Amino acid sequence: MVPYPHEMRQLPYPNYKFIPLGHYNSPYAEGWRPWSNGAIESDMRYRSPEPQRLTFVLVHGSWADAHFWDGVAAVLRSQGHTVYTPEYAGHGNDSNKDVTHAMITKSVVDFITKRNLFNFVLVGHSFGGTVIQKVAEQVPDRIKRLVFWDAFVLKDGESLADELPPQTRQGFEQLRASSKDDTIMLPFPLFRDLFVNTATLVEAKRMYESVTPEPAKPLFEKLDLKVFYELPTPKSYVYFNQDNALPQGEGYGWNPHMSTRLGQFRLIVGDGDHFTDTRTRPDMVAQKIYEAGRD
Repeated sequence: MVPYPHEMRQLPYPNYKFIPLGHYNSPYAEGWRPWSNGAIESDMRYRSPEPQRLTFVLVHGSWADAHFWDGVAAVLRSQGHTVYTPEYAGHGNDSNKDVTHAMITKSVVDFITKRNLFNFVLVGHSFGGTVIQKVAEQVPDRIKRLVFWDAFVLKDGESLADELPPQTRQGFEQLRASSKDDTIMLPFPLFRDLFVNTATLVEAKRMYESVTPEPAKPLFEKLDLKVFYELPTPKSYVYFNQDNALPQGEGYGWNPHMSTRLGQFRLIVGDGDHFTDTRTRPDMVAQKIYEAGRD
């Protein structure tokens, strides 16, 4: 940006003639400094306030485990935040894929209560949105704010599968039927187009190496969410505008289709897809989650 020439600077107040020469500087000029007469705070805290220190509980989604958050959690911790990344039933080191949505929820609730966590920001990504909906029903007094990042916000009585486009749901049903343990394994072309569409091919293949079959039953279970929709807990929605896991528009998608179900909520928008940025730009993802969680 080219600094304004000195003679072109315009002062914003009609009594500018009473401002001593040199006490007003354009913020676009080289060497600018705040006013010294108290009209604007004279230190940089006015421009760069100290970040609020928060506690985060990060809940991953389908075809992922707690390691999904490794890069983001490291950035948040380096900034002074406390971060927990619970592993839930049927994922990570748990080889038992015969799990229910209630078992998954219990995993996260037990993680929270055993560590006696309070006043934390509970974040859910993708399928994790349905998990934090049910977790919030069980420990509402412990949660400072709920954050849904490109996450499902189900209506009372819905399943996640009810929110999928017909073609996607049919594909999941076929994959489920062809499995031997009631799981769904994403074929690479589907994972590449829907989950990591902004990644390079090399990055996409590397991320696919960590993908494991997803327990199918929790995706098709209808959830009673009457209690959730009575909770006064503050809520935020983080929306990445290149996320193609759900189609944009046509009665689907993350925002506003899912987000507006939260009633009053804070919207934070980022530029990314469903999976890639946790690996390639964890600092950006961490910043968006922080913006969604702070007071």
